[in-house]
Order: sequence, then structure tokens, then C-alpha cells
Amino acid sequence: TVLQQVLKDGSEYGVKSELFSTVPRQKAVIEFSSPNIAKKFHIGHLRSTIVGNFIANLKVALGHEVTRINYLGDWGMQFGLLGVGFQYFGDKEKLKSSPLQHLFEVYVQINKAAEDENTKKLAKDFFRKMEEHDEQTLLLWKQFRDFSIEEYIRIYKRLGVHFDEYSGESFYQEKSQEVLKMLEDKGLLQKTTKGTGIVDLSEKKDLSSFSTVMRSDGTSLYITRQFLIIFFRDLAAAIDRMNKHSWDTMIYVTDKSQSNHFQHLFQILKLMGYDWAERCQHVSFGLVQGMKTRRGEVIFLEDVLNEVRLRMLQNMASAKTTKEIEDPMETAEKVGLAALIIQDFRGLLSSDYQFSWDRALQSRGDTGVFLQYTHARLHSLEQMHGNEQLTDVNVACLQEPDAISVLQHLLRF
Repeated sequence: TVLQQVLKDGSEYGVKSELFSTVPRQKAVIEFSSPNIAKKFHIGHLRSTIVGNFIANLKVALGHEVTRINYLGDWGMQFGLLGVGFQYFGDKEKLKSSPLQHLFEVYVQINKAAEDENTKKLAKDFFRKMEEHDEQTLLLWKQFRDFSIEEYIRIYKRLGVHFDEYSGESFYQEKSQEVLKMLEDKGLLQKTTKGTGIVDLSEKKDLSSFSTVMRSDGTSLYITRQFLIIFFRDLAAAIDRMNKHSWDTMIYVTDKSQSNHFQHLFQILKLMGYDWAERCQHVSFGLVQGMKTRRGEVIFLEDVLNEVRLRMLQNMASAKTTKEIEDPMETAEKVGLAALIIQDFRGLLSSDYQFSWDRALQSRGDTGVFLQYTHARLHSLEQMHGNEQLTDVNVACLQEPDAISVLQHLLRF
């Protein structure tokens, strides 16, 4: 019976199903979250984090070997600006104690000053030195990156999220040139009359479909990907990950505005002779509007986590049924995070939706709060009646519609 199987399998019930016994175990690489250092952690990054982590957990539960990669925006002209900005406005102690907040503040300040031609020149010079491997500029950049990653690890831990690799654009700055040479050697890179570099993606090779990969000045083009990741670096990263991990499937989790970018990426990889491009997948999701804290626009992931904890604490304090809790802060955080995640998973993944704090934190209906409330009640029943193994139970008496409905739900799991 279903109940006997649940008791026998315990926490492994569902994933030990015979339905999965024939599924081959695979190596999967999943890239998700991927914020830009010193820039706003917008709500698309949060959704990518939640969805990507769910996919990774699901694959692990089914016995697959999963590598979780956070591909940071850690290179580019903005770091020239940031380097100069830090020389003007930076504080080493603030960088250590609150790197994401401080680097963002510095970036905002230097952007205002960047209208000055001299500041622009200094920023270009700083980034040029980075590309030329100047020791001092790279040392400062490495501090930005290392302190930021330490902060990300701490914040992701609150979400129950971890990564096996923190990669980034900086890893592929040189390998991207190798990719450019490969495209040229294979005759895939064409020049238009305006000098722009393109790759023909059409079946008839009539340029009815193409991807622009290089500007007329010879620099890599930032394809329309919201994080502004250079196209060649994405190609180089995909090739490098296959060499390093020998994966069976690679999944990118981003918002749907980048669908065209990944379609072109996979097509170009295939044209380059990489048949495994067919095993690359883009999991796209709709956009979220309306998520703001009481202070205004969401800037950092920690703003969201603090906001959900604060609102949940206030709800708990005003509810007449709330019992005295040993650690209300921790409880509020766990229940609040469940509310945040369930709110995100309620609708179609591809659909845009309007976020509502009031709706997410409701204690009734299909909400994370109600899910945690139900779990707490079940746990309370276990504590009251013990959790001994039941071996001699007459399940034939379970004829009530509610009991049958519960059994059907357990069977579906």
C-alpha cells in the first residue's frame, strides 16, 4: 500500500520509485544566479537563483551528478570606472565589511563623475592596465571580486543555496580570442560591407538568419543578453566546461529576454563542430514586477531577505494564534523564504507576474506560509504521539473522502 511504502522509504519516498530505475545517471552543469559585481542584484537574478537551485536539487534527488556554477559579471569597462572610483571614493574597511553595498555606492558616484572626459580617460587607462596584467590594478580588482564572493556565499546561505564554482567573464578574456580564431579558421566569420563581423546561421547560407559577433572596430559585440556578457566568452565558457566536466547536459537559467542569445550561442557551437551543443538547454522565465522594499527599489538580494523576515515578524506579532517561539527571527526567516519561493513557483515559469508582499505572506491558500504552517502542525502531531514504526495497521478503514484524497496525493508524489 501507499502508506506502507511511505513508512518504508522515509525521506527517500518518491525518488526511489521504479519509474526512475531506468533513467541513466548523468553529469549536469547548471549555470544560474550570475549577478554583476558592483551593480544592482535585480529581481531576475533572484528568480534565476530560486529556479536554478530547484532544478539542481531535483537532479541531485534523482541521482544525477550536478555542478552548480555562478557565472559572475566580473570583467569589462565598468571595472575601469570602478577602479578609478575606488581611488577617489573608496574605503578599504567598508570594502571588507560590506563589499557589495560599498562597491555599488562607489560605482554610482563615479558614474556621475564619468561625464568628465578626464575621468573617462582614466577609466579606460585603468581597464587597459587590467587587460595588460598590470599587477597593481589586478590586485585591486581581485580584492573587489574576492570580498564580493565571500559576501555572496554568506547571503546565498540564507537562501539555502550553494555553488560548486564561482566562475566569471574574467576567466575567458584570453580564451575568447582563441574562439575568434577558430571561427575565422573554419570560415564561419564573415565581414559585412560596413566591417561588422557576423556568423551566418541560415540553412541555405543566404544570410537570412545571422548573428552579429563583432563591431566594425574589431571589438567583441555585447549580444542582447541582459547581463552584458561578451558573446565570445560564452562560447569559450561552454567549450571549457565540456573539457573540464565532460557533462551530459548543460542548463542556463536566465530570463526570457535572453532566449535569442542562447539560440544563437547553441547554433554557433554546432557550426563549430560541437555536436554536444544539442545537449545545451536554456531554461527561461518571465519577468517579475513590483518587488520593492519599504525603502524603495530592490538593489541587493539581502534587501529582499531582510524585508521578508521583517514583514513575517510583524505578521507573527499581530496574529492571535502565534505561539511563543524560541527563535522568532529564524522562524520568520524560514517561513518568509518559503513564502517568497512558493509565490514564485505558483504560476507558469514563462509568464511575467506582479509580485505582491501581501499575497505572498497570506496564511491561507496556496502560499509558502500555509505550507510551513501545515508542516508545523504535522510535526506537532509527531511530537505528541511519537514517531514509532507502524507495522500492524488496518488501512481498509480509511474510506473517508479526505483520507482517500490524501492517499492519492501521496501516490502522485
